[in-house]
Amino acid sequence: MRELTERQRAVLRAIVKSIHSRGYPPTLREIGNELGIRSTNGVNDHLKALEKKGYLTRDDQKSRAVVPTERGQRAILGGPAGNVVPFPGSERAGDTDDMVRVDLWGDIAAGPLRVAAQGQPDDSVYVDRFFLGRNEGVFGLRVRGDSMMGEGILDGDYVFVRKQATAPNGALIVAYVADVDGEGTLKRFYREGDRVRLQPSNPDHAPIYILKEQFKETMIMGVVVGVYRLLR
Repeated sequence: MRELTERQRAVLRAIVKSIHSRGYPPTLREIGNELGIRSTNGVNDHLKALEKKGYLTRDDQKSRAVVPTERGQRAILGGPAGNVVPFPGSERAGDTDDMVRVDLWGDIAAGPLRVAAQGQPDDSVYVDRFFLGRNEGVFGLRVRGDSMMGEGILDGDYVFVRKQATAPNGALIVAYVADVDGEGTLKRFYREGDRVRLQPSNPDHAPIYILKEQFKETMIMGVVVGVYRLLR
């Protein structure tokens, strides 16, 4: 095994700690802030060295895709290879009985309509399955706006959404709006006679009304099954 420098070991330890405490790896900037490395290029140099020595794998196209290999885990946690549990996100981990991968697909409006999730996911996180149960097809969106503050959902929160094209009355949904192509909103869903009401939970925002014949089930992206808030 090729030896680690003290700084490389500190970087690897920061990654291990983040995965154990938060369920996902840190960004380059978060590693730099923790270790007092001012430049993300400096952090990147250490990651390249750790990857070359076989202590981690990473995907340069994603901000949190730095994952210790079994060798990297042993270097920090110790123990024989047979006792090492793959970290979420490693090449052997995938979804497990305890953790589930959730792709983050950008922003969703909880206020004025704006562009929602399209294209490729921005990032992904691993969430304890305790919070999501056995929900399949769950994705994440970052909330922009304050129209759902009465539900305890604030600007900057993340909502976890189960993909489905139908929803019961009163469900908290993410939906596309028929005449606003490619845009979506986060609201409570109600069928009322000849119309559908998308209801905010902030008195400063008005409901969105759509004629029943104009509302197609394919406009529903999914039903919210969880909310995550990053405390700063």
